Amino acid sequence: MKEIEVINIKEDVELNNPVLIVGLPGVGHVGKLVAEHLVEELEAEKLLEIYSHHFPPQVLVDENSEIQLVNNEMFVCHTEKHDIVALIGDHQSSSTEGHYKLCTLYLELAMEFGIKRIYTLGGFPTGQLTHTDEVLGAVNNIELIDELKEYGVNFKENEPGGGIVGASGLLLGLSKFKKIDAACLMGLTSGYLVDPKSAQSLLKVICKIFDIDIDVGPLEERAKEMEKIVARLKEVEQQQKGMPEMSTVKDEDLRYIG
Repeated sequence: MKEIEVINIKEDVELNNPVLIVGLPGVGHVGKLVAEHLVEELEAEKLLEIYSHHFPPQVLVDENSEIQLVNNEMFVCHTEKHDIVALIGDHQSSSTEGHYKLCTLYLELAMEFGIKRIYTLGGFPTGQLTHTDEVLGAVNNIELIDELKEYGVNFKENEPGGGIVGASGLLLGLSKFKKIDAACLMGLTSGYLVDPKSAQSLLKVICKIFDIDIDVGPLEERAKEMEKIVARLKEVEQQQKGMPEMSTVKDEDLRYIG
């Protein structure tokens, strides 16, 4: 196997005004949840699979006990305004070098497809359980800000304060060199748990941008289940506060959940 290997599933693809959406695993899995939901609801066609030494040395096991080497995949979702090319996957690179090499590949593929706009999706960690529907944005071209504000995206000075790590940020930087407009859209999330509620808020913004109507019911159900888990965690924390011999639940402990 090569360092990075691309397996084309669909050849000679012709796309209508294509846009790339990147939803890889990250904070709260917010972007991953949104992109996977788009792929499912819009009955997307798989374009290709990407395998790489830069992904963790791991296979996934399905419901039939059959394994699958971890990978990234690109799908195309056909809509009236745009063909949406969705990049989803099991993992991001496990190394800095791998991030640069894989993001360079993603960008090369986007250019081959004739893509002129990229949206990377992710979560903005607040460090506390949050119930806001706010979506924050960052862009590689300041002219995109007014356009995205019309769809409900907020922009705050110097936020995210620590920058944007991983493919969601790196693709914005690399695409600027290629003069491809790109924006990172981030749903606010605690950063402790998989957050379908934040994904639901981000999905609503995506639906406005692309003028599409998608059932958010499955994400709503997952959000309700997650709220129950959060409520139970809070109960345990309150109980432990009243028991001196037991340590309370610390923020850093919760960061490993989900």
